[in-house]
Parts: sequence; structure tokens; C-alpha cells
Amino acid sequence: GEDVKPFTPEKTKEIVMSLQQPAVFCNMVGNWPALHWNVNYLSAVLEGKTIRFRLGLKMVDLVPQFETSCSYVEATLEEFLAWSCGQPSCLSGPFSCYDYSKYWAYADYKYIARIFEDKPEIFQDVRWSDFGFPGRSGKESTLWIGSEGANTPCHLDSYGCNLVLQVQGRKRWHLFPPGDTSFLYPTRIPYEESSIFSKVNIANPDLKRFPEFRNSTAHVVTLSPGQVLLVPRHWWHYVESIDPVTVSINSWIELDADHEARVEEAITRMLVCAIKSAENPSDGDLWLNPTEVEATSHEVNLQYLNKAVSAYLKCQETSVSGQARSSSTGAKQRTNASCKRKRKEVGCEPGSCTLLTQECDCPTPKAEELQEIPFGPHLIQVLPQSHKTSVMDAVTIESDGGDLLHKNEGEHFGKLHCKKERLLMSSDCETAAHQIDSDCSPCTSQTALSTNDLLDCLVNPRVISLVAQLLLERMRV
Repeated sequence: GEDVKPFTPEKTKEIVMSLQQPAVFCNMVGNWPALHWNVNYLSAVLEGKTIRFRLGLKMVDLVPQFETSCSYVEATLEEFLAWSCGQPSCLSGPFSCYDYSKYWAYADYKYIARIFEDKPEIFQDVRWSDFGFPGRSGKESTLWIGSEGANTPCHLDSYGCNLVLQVQGRKRWHLFPPGDTSFLYPTRIPYEESSIFSKVNIANPDLKRFPEFRNSTAHVVTLSPGQVLLVPRHWWHYVESIDPVTVSINSWIELDADHEARVEEAITRMLVCAIKSAENPSDGDLWLNPTEVEATSHEVNLQYLNKAVSAYLKCQETSVSGQARSSSTGAKQRTNASCKRKRKEVGCEPGSCTLLTQECDCPTPKAEELQEIPFGPHLIQVLPQSHKTSVMDAVTIESDGGDLLHKNEGEHFGKLHCKKERLLMSSDCETAAHQIDSDCSPCTSQTALSTNDLLDCLVNPRVISLVAQLLLERMRV
């Protein structure tokens, strides 16, 4: 018979759209075929197709290891598995320059729709309809495959909330609430649409340079296979693989607030591209994240801004007219969800993304509408931890379904083949991953202000939010 879920799709969606703190769903995906997507299975399905892996050093530094300071290789999953297991066959393969004891590898942000475009039937292995989003499958999801130590720099996503299914191995998530933004020293260099990075290396914070980080509150959870993590809107997160091989699947859920966020992102893109493009290109500053294909022109950015503003105003009009009508019979979930960090990866040019032109037909339930959050063995809170607690300390609890969840521990994506090669592809691959100081701030001894110092102030989230409000007020007059 059909697997019985602890929550109905309607109730699960209500929780996802209303809960403003991270939580873990247990026993919700037991019948999903995607639970069998371990690396061996995916390797057989891909039949030797190569994908891009990002390689970073396991050595923990005081600065984040941004994607601009990593190396990249094209490899099959079979080659990755051999390397991660230390097999001799990898000595002559694409990973031959990278000692497994010193490096980690991450095939992150791989659009399932793209890597399995010749096998569309596999999309149905991912069933987000169980979470109240009918029509959403693997086609609107991304795949993450990493080795032990693979990590994503701490950042927040400007758009939507996030559902993450752990398939193989475990990942440790360090999450920080939106109110901690100033304590995390936000920066837009490296620039990537919809990702605001932290200057702090969460795994080894430099408290002399970033003393306010002491005031932040980490919520830490170790996600195990079969569990689904809800990352609410604008929660910061640093993610690391803690097992030899990990596989995850995620999908971003659009929210009404994304319309205003897209206006803010359009303003940010315009400022960053204009100012950084004015610099001497030979200065060696890899300011554009590898996930962004190129610096778009001022004209294109202006078009993008105007379309974002128009979409926001249209959403507001639709919302007002909707309130005048009788209660809605339920909103249709948008299924072209994957315009998140890489519009170009899914064929969206700036300003032409379909999400910018759609009506606001998916109202978000307000928090007060949720009568009671059903926390328990099937929905577990991710609780805050004390800074005095060690990152590796853990209290383990077991859900009814046998899932292991570590609480109170001391704890946007496949890379696009860039048209303009901005990546470090040095032939001396042992040094490639650490050729550049990934911290874009000036050295301590430096007194002159840099362009990046100016940008950190100009595109600070608080400043951009104010500018967006002023622009939208101007359009309403």
C-alpha cells in the first residue's frame, strides 16, 4: 500500500510556508525512488557523462574558501568514487593532481533537468508533491555530490525558502537567523545573483577582524539520509559534508517576497557590474563568481531592474484585487522554479526570467494563520547552540523512523562552463586551489580604501533595501 506520511501535503505546505525557523522533517520520503540515488546508482544512470567538480583544500584557514579560489575538473562519477576511495586508478585520471588527504571535491548546484535531460523519466523519482507542491519534481531540483570536507561558504539566498533532502552520507548545517546579518559581515564580492556571502569563515572565525560574530547564534543540525531540512527565507547557512561521500537534492520554493527581493538584486547587479567593470581588468581581482557567466552591460541591467520593478508592482495590484475577491480556492504552484542563482544555466537572460513576469498567484500563508506547529518525532526543531559548545560536540536523538539527528552541536549549484574563463585552472594543480587569498577585504596593513571596500558599503543589504523602497515609492507616484 501507499506509504503513510505523518503530515498531509496540505499541512506540510502550511508548515513550510509559515515556519520561520529551520526544522527537519522525518519519515516523509520513505517511498521516494530518489532515496536510491547513491553515487553508484547515479554513475550507472549517467553512463560515463562527465560533470564539473570544484576542489578545495581541507586545510582550514581564517578566510572563507570562496568558489573563485577553488580549482575545477571535469570527471565522471566513477572517477570521483575511485578518488574518494583512494583507488590507484585515479592516479592517472582528472583527480591525479589532488591528494585526497588534502583536498575535497564538490559537484554542487547541478540542475537535475540538465544532467538528466536525456532521461526525463528520472524526474519523477523526486516527489515534492508530498510537501504540498504538486507538479514539482526533480525537474525543479538540484543535485549535490561531495566528498568529506566539501563545503559551501556561508551565505544567504535572496529568493525563496529551501527544502533539502539528504540521500547519501551526512551533512552538517550551521544556520543563522536573518537578524544576525550584521554579525556575519555580508559582502557581494564575489558577486553572484541572489547569494549574499559572509566574510567570516564559520569553521574557523577570525574574531580579531570580525568581533561582532561573537553575537551571532548558530543553529546546528547534522542531516542524515531520509531527512528533509527546511531552510526558511533569508537564513544564513554554511554546509559541510562529514562522510566520505554525500548526495543531496534540494528545491527552492518561491515566495511572494521574492518580487521585492528581485528588485533589490537588480539594483545590486547594476551597481556591482558598473563599478567593477570600470576597474582595470588586469588587476587580477576575480570578483565574478564562476556561477555567473559574465558581467552584463549597463543597458541589460537597467532592463532587468525595470522588469523586476514592473513585476513587483503587478504583484501588488494582484494582491490588492485578490483581497477584494472571495477567499482563493488555492494557488497553483509555479513549476519553473529553478531560476535561483544561475539564470543563464536554465536559459534565462537578465530581465527575461519568467518569474519576473508572472502574476503573484501564490499567496504565502501568514505565520499567525498556522494554529500550532506540530513539533515531535516527525518535525524536529533545529535549536540554537552556545558559542561555548564545540563544533564537534553532539547530542544525538533518534526519531521513530530510525533517523539520527544531531542537535545543539558545537555547528545556489553544478558550476556553469564559463564563456569567459575566470577559474583557476593552473597546470600546477597542487597550488591552484590556494593561489589567491579568497578574502576580498584589504590586508590589515593596507590603509587605502579599495573598490571592494566601497562596494561592501554601497551594496550592504540594509542600503539596498532602502534604495529599493525609494525606487518603488517613486514608481507609485
